[in-house]
Amino acid sequence: MKYKAIKIGLTSLVLALTFGGLLYTTLAEGTEYYKHVDEVLTQPDAWYGKKLQLHGFVVPDSIGKRKDTLDWQFKVQSNGHVVTAWYTGVTPDTFKSDSEVVLKGVLDKDGFHVQPNGVMAKCPSKYEAKPGAAMAPSGKY
Repeated sequence: MKYKAIKIGLTSLVLALTFGGLLYTTLAEGTEYYKHVDEVLTQPDAWYGKKLQLHGFVVPDSIGKRKDTLDWQFKVQSNGHVVTAWYTGVTPDTFKSDSEVVLKGVLDKDGFHVQPNGVMAKCPSKYEAKPGAAMAPSGKY
């Protein structure tokens, strides 16, 4: 009887360790931190090499593109902290100076390297009501 209990205990331990290991490796690969530029740049050494979603605003007149390529360089800021971003690919239509962006990529010593399709931009003025625009009466759609 004692041998059967040990066998069940060891099997349970092996299964639990295997499940824990698989869970850890799966989560470690897919973990991304969502941070603002100022949060990351206060202690950049802690964030080098980690997958990030970086939130900020494009610095006016900082967008540059290499001629005849899809290589972009621009600056993103939040609360006075600025980081240079590098991206290769097609940008969204709403990507422009002063637009709010979320970038997916990795922070390095020379800036933030954005992964392919890692630029998400929104233009708040596009969704706000224009001054003086008539509002629909309440209760009617």
